[in-house]
Order: sequence, then C-alpha cells, then structure tokens
Amino acid sequence: MKRVLICVARFAGGVQVSTGDTATPVWLSARRTQRYRRNMSDRGIDLARALADLALTMQDQAGTESTLEAVVKGAVEIVPGVRWAGVSMIEGRTVTPRAPSDPMVAELDRLQTELDEGPCLSSLREHRTVLIEDMATETRWTRFAAAALELGARSLLSFQLYVLQQNLGALNLYGGEAGVFSEESEFIGAIVAQHASIALFGAEAESQFEEALHSRDEIGQAKGIIMERFKIDSMAAFRLLVKLSQDANVKLSDIAHRIVTQINDETT
Repeated sequence: MKRVLICVARFAGGVQVSTGDTATPVWLSARRTQRYRRNMSDRGIDLARALADLALTMQDQAGTESTLEAVVKGAVEIVPGVRWAGVSMIEGRTVTPRAPSDPMVAELDRLQTELDEGPCLSSLREHRTVLIEDMATETRWTRFAAAALELGARSLLSFQLYVLQQNLGALNLYGGEAGVFSEESEFIGAIVAQHASIALFGAEAESQFEEALHSRDEIGQAKGIIMERFKIDSMAAFRLLVKLSQDANVKLSDIAHRIVTQINDETT
C-alpha cells in the first residue's frame, strides 16, 4: 500500500495542504478554513477537552485501584446516559467487581459469577461491545436482566478493556431508563474504554515492577540471613532458598518473605 505524507502549513491567505507525492499544493482559503472551524460544535470541543482531561487524570494515578476509580468516575461524567459504572475483572471463572460506583454494580457482577453468564462476561470472553437497550425485553440473559430490573438498572453498555491482545477486564455502564444509550454513547464509551485500557495496563505494569523489586530485595535479605546462620557463601544460600521453594512447592519470593518475616518477628 502506498503511503502518502500530508503536510499542512498556515499562511496569511489560508491553509496549504501538500502531499508527499505531488509538487502541487492544495489551497484552502481563509474563509473556508474559518467555516470548518465554525462547524466544530461547542459540544465536540467540550468532549475533546473532557476526554483529554480524563486521559491525563488516569495516567496520573498512583496505582491500579486509583486508576480504576478514575475510569469509573470519568465514564459516569462523560458518557451520555450513564448513571452507574464499574469494572469487571475475571480471575478464573470468577467475576471480581472493581471500583463500582454503586453497590448494585458489584451485586450484578457477583450474580454473573453465580450464573456463569451475563453481558459483562460475554464482553470479556467474546471480545466485543455489548448493548442492552431494555432489560425488560432482553432475551439473551433473562435471569441477569430480571435481577438488574429489580435493582433499578434498565439498560447497559459493556466494553472489553484490552491492550496488546491482553484482556484486562470490562467497563460496564448502566442506565436507569430504557434506551438511554445512543450511538454517541457507544462512540464516547469506546474512546473512554481505550484510554482506560492503556492507563490500566500501565498501572498494572508499574505495580508488577514494584512488586518484583520488593521481591528481589526480600530474596537478597533472605540470602543474607541464610549466609549468616549457616556460614555459607551467596551461591550456596541461593541454592538452599531454591531447594526450600521446590520442596514446599511455594514461590521463591514467598519463601524469602517468610524467612525475612520470621527473623523480624524474632528481633522485635
């Protein structure tokens, strides 16, 4: 496929647009340029600003939980029709509710685990966006829909959260009335979900990195304790740690943590 480089330059008379494979520029007059700007509605500009602010807020969070809370808060504020929101994370066959804006959201996640079916599970497992316009007429997940109606949720939008083919969870948006989610809701919700996926991936990667550093430090401390106790060198101490880990069928970092914790308890 041929790639074309498009360059835009501003001049007093208007805007010059040129492509990489032609020497002839295309001119847009100043009047036409201004008309394009006028066609950008205030709603569109406000939305762009809100999404940009949300992206910055999510990236600025210190950990996974605060990132999830920022995602949910932003979705409720930005996506048209949303009254409640939450994020579902799957661990095995269990749906774990994270940062629900209302206890009802967590209860519906728990119900989907119990039933082993539901829109959020389908969004996660089938890698798609799920829309329920009216729980009262929903035929795919009738037991879930009946429970949602009892709790006051009438409609739902669910987006898979993923990045680099890694499934991170689902962003679930609930409405209090039927038919509140428009095409605009789906479009904006998808953008929020994309921003959320990137922020969540970064937060989890940072958390794993910090955990790895902490584990490395504890392994080093455990080696030092073993070296001191048994008067052996670093390599022999590490081999002993590995053997303890294998014999107990426990991760090396967990064995190290136990040793360090035991010594700390003995000295306090």
